[in-house]
Amino acid sequence: MSAQESLLPLLELPGVTDAVAAARTAIDEIHRHPANRRGWPATSAEASVRAARASAAVAGGATEIPDSGEVSDPLLAGALRVAEALGPLLPTWQRAPLQALARLHVLAAADLPGDPERLGRPRADEAVSGRLDLLSQVVADAGGKSQGVVPGPVQAAVVHGELLALAPFGEVDGIVARAAARLSVIGSGLDPKGLVVPEVAYFRRQADYEAAAAAFATGEPDGVARWIVHCCTALETGAREAKSIADAVEA
Repeated sequence: MSAQESLLPLLELPGVTDAVAAARTAIDEIHRHPANRRGWPATSAEASVRAARASAAVAGGATEIPDSGEVSDPLLAGALRVAEALGPLLPTWQRAPLQALARLHVLAAADLPGDPERLGRPRADEAVSGRLDLLSQVVADAGGKSQGVVPGPVQAAVVHGELLALAPFGEVDGIVARAAARLSVIGSGLDPKGLVVPEVAYFRRQADYEAAAAAFATGEPDGVARWIVHCCTALETGAREAKSIADAVEA
C-alpha cells in the first residue's frame, strides 16, 4: 500500500466526502469566471499576496504592506517571500517535499533573530523525522498528477495539519504549513492556477482554526474529520475571496 492509499480511510470519516465535493465545486466555479479564463495571472498574483498577508496575520504579524513597499515586519516579509517562491518551488515540492519545506522555512524565518545555521533544519527528533518522512511520501506518491489517489482537499488538509502538529522548525511553522498546504492545493490539480485564498478564512476564524488543528493533532477520528471539514470550508471561503478578486478585475 502506498502512502497515498493509506489516507483513503479518511474519506469515510463523517462529513468528509460532502465537504470535499463542496470545495471542489466552489473552486471549479471560480476557474470558470471570465476574468480567470482570460487574465488569471493577475488574479493569481493578487490571491498570492492576500494569502501571504492573511498567513502572516495568523502568525501574529502585520497585515498591511506600506505604500513604500518596504515591509519591516519580519513575519509579513517572510510570508511574502514564501508566496513569491511557491511557483518555482512546485516541482521541488512534488519531487522532494522535505527539500521544499526547508526552503520555505529559510524564506519565512530569514528576518527573525536566531542562529542562521538552524534555518531550514527541522529539530533533531526521531518522532518528528519519521512523520516528516511519511508526509513526504504522501506528497511524492501523488507524482505531480492532476488526479491523485487521494482528493486534493484531503491531501492538503493532512499536509497542513501534520506540519502544524509537528512544528518541526520551532518558529514560523504556521506560515510554512499554510504555504505547504497551498502547494498541495495547486500541485494536486485542485486549484492549478492558485486562485483561492483559504488563508483569509483561517485568519477570520482564527479560534476555530486553532481548535480544529488541535483536534487533528489528537489523531482521533472525530478530530481528524473536524480538521478536514474545516479546511474544505476554508477552501469554499477562499473561492469566494477569489471571486471578489476576479470581479474587481472585471469591473
